[in-house]
Amino acid sequence: MTALLEIKDLHVHFPIKSGVLQKTTGHVKALNGIDLTVKKGETLGIVGESGCGKSTLARSIVGLQKPTSGDILFDGKPYTDASSKELYELRRNMQMVFQDPYTSLNPRMKVSESIAAPLKAYKKTKNLESRVKELMELVGLNPDDHYSRLPHEFSGGQRQRIGIARAIALEPQLIVCDEPVSALDVSVQAQVINLFQDLQKKLDLTYVFIAHDLSVINHIADRVAVMYLGKVMEKSHRETFQAHAEHPYTNALLSAVPLPDPDKERARERIVLKGELPSPANPPSGCVFHTRCPKATEFCKTNIPVPQERGVAGQEVACFYPVGAEEKARITL
Repeated sequence: MTALLEIKDLHVHFPIKSGVLQKTTGHVKALNGIDLTVKKGETLGIVGESGCGKSTLARSIVGLQKPTSGDILFDGKPYTDASSKELYELRRNMQMVFQDPYTSLNPRMKVSESIAAPLKAYKKTKNLESRVKELMELVGLNPDDHYSRLPHEFSGGQRQRIGIARAIALEPQLIVCDEPVSALDVSVQAQVINLFQDLQKKLDLTYVFIAHDLSVINHIADRVAVMYLGKVMEKSHRETFQAHAEHPYTNALLSAVPLPDPDKERARERIVLKGELPSPANPPSGCVFHTRCPKATEFCKTNIPVPQERGVAGQEVACFYPVGAEEKARITL
């Protein structure tokens, strides 16, 4: 598979202004050197704590947030410095599903109008009504009952289906999903995730899928990237992610997921991270995770780890002291 999306050394810094003259006194370093590749037809899952930069990355990919430095390439073409006209053409092939299905829809627009909005923006108005109804059927909505309703007449899961219909209206190649199931009930989450997978097969879609829930990522993603404080800590294939994760932060996340077997759950070793996530306005020196890492040394405080390929194919870990096999066995059982 060829690369559809490439992210190279991406930085996004937001200025901190203070005083009467609003002088810049610092920067919030939301993203600090992100390198990722997404191949055609695959799903890249991105996980991490709140505040690690996941949503900023999503907005940067679709051009809603201009990067401070670095490059983003779509189908081999960079677009970080693209003009408004060039971005207009690009967004035909790149859409986004937002986290909150309640606020991502205009409450005064009928759902048919919301779904039709991108088609009108790109002047694809031929057979508009039939196309909107076709999109509604694709995402599991009933056009006869739902076509003229307003957003407040739908449940959360149905509203997210409307958002998905709007995202696929222009037949894009890439869809960026910013925690699209985190605001939904568990049973509805499963339905929406299955819908994403069905649409991927039918429409040959590529996803960047952001989530908090590791079980969701493990279900839908082909590859997984773990973020912490604006950096990628570990990248791995889904099949080897849980069994061979080597970064201490990744293993701390995995140890927080309860096991269905109560005996194994009681016997395994839980990794409890101490302290709060540091401020991205003043990130720690060296390895950004050293302030909470149980394996950190003085060396970690002054040196920045570079992602290195590990024993498992496709795995990269940015850590000087990765978790060994014996320690991993105590965590996962």
